Amino acid sequence: MNRKSSHVLLTLFLSMLKISACTFGGGFVIVTFMRRKFVEELHWIDETEMLDMIALAQSSPGAIAVNASILVGWKTGGLAGMVAAVLGTIIPPMVILGVISVFYQAFATNRYVALVLQGMQCAVAAVILDVAISLGQKTVKEGSAVHVAVMLAAFLATFFFHVNVVLIILLAIVVGIVQWVVSGRGKGGRS
Repeated sequence: MNRKSSHVLLTLFLSMLKISACTFGGGFVIVTFMRRKFVEELHWIDETEMLDMIALAQSSPGAIAVNASILVGWKTGGLAGMVAAVLGTIIPPMVILGVISVFYQAFATNRYVALVLQGMQCAVAAVILDVAISLGQKTVKEGSAVHVAVMLAAFLATFFFHVNVVLIILLAIVVGIVQWVVSGRGKGGRS
C-alpha cells in the first residue's frame, strides 16, 4: 500500500471515528458532519455525489450512518476505504453501548442523565433541521421542477398525511425512472 492510500485510509478511519464519537442523534446528524468533512473540508466528494449517497444510505436497510460510511469509504478508498470508514463509524457506539450495558441501572435511574439527554434532543433537532434546509436549498437551486415537486409532495405526504416513508421512497424511485426514460437516457440516448 502506498503512502497516499494509507493516508486516505487513516484519514477516513479517524474522521469517521471522531464524527461518530462526538455526535448524538443518529444518522442524519452524522451525515451532516460527514458532508462537512468530505465535501467542504477535504473536497473528496462533491455536493451532488453526497446528496446521492445520503439518498442511497437512507433508502437502504440498516443504519443510515453505517450505510453512508460504506458509500463514502468505497468512493474515496475502495474496499479498504469502506472497511476503514465502517470501523470508524461503529467503534464508538459499540464502546458506548458496552459501557452503558454494564452501568445500565445507574444510568436508567439518574435524573441528571435524563436531563442531559433531553437537552441533547433540542440540539439534535436543530442539526437535523439544518440538514433538511441545506439539502432542500440544493434541490430547489439545482433540481428540475420534477425534483422540487417530488420533494414537496414527499414532505406533504409525510407531515400531513402520515404516509409510510417506504411508500414515498418507492414512488420517488418510480418518478425518477419515468423521468429518466422520458428524457431519452433510458433508450440509449446521451447520459
